[in-house]
Amino acid sequence: MFLQITDSLVTLASTNLEKIVDFYTAILSQQPIKYIPNVYAEFQLPGIKLGIFKPKPTHQSEFANSNQSKISLCLEVKNLENAIAHLSHLGYSPTGEITIASHGQEIYIYDPDGNRIILHQGSKD
Repeated sequence: MFLQITDSLVTLASTNLEKIVDFYTAILSQQPIKYIPNVYAEFQLPGIKLGIFKPKPTHQSEFANSNQSKISLCLEVKNLENAIAHLSHLGYSPTGEITIASHGQEIYIYDPDGNRIILHQGSKD
């Protein structure tokens, strides 16, 4: 017997679901593929689905401090400068400067709940 994975999904919890869904709709330039107002939204990204859910009241304290999260949503883009311009046009300016990492260039942006998103452009060989 072994674990037979058929799909993958990353989820974010938010008590401000509509604000977060609006944010991801804008930066991803797409509508959710599944949407239940004030409950759940799901976006299809290359290679993975991104789900956003509102925790039930009995679980909201578990997600109250996202500033201590150790996970980042990494989005690889074709052109980092164009991605920054697009986000700035939408009113979501990345923080800091572009840095060079072992895998290429990157910059951070934070969603309205403080979850870190890494915009990354691979090294050009």
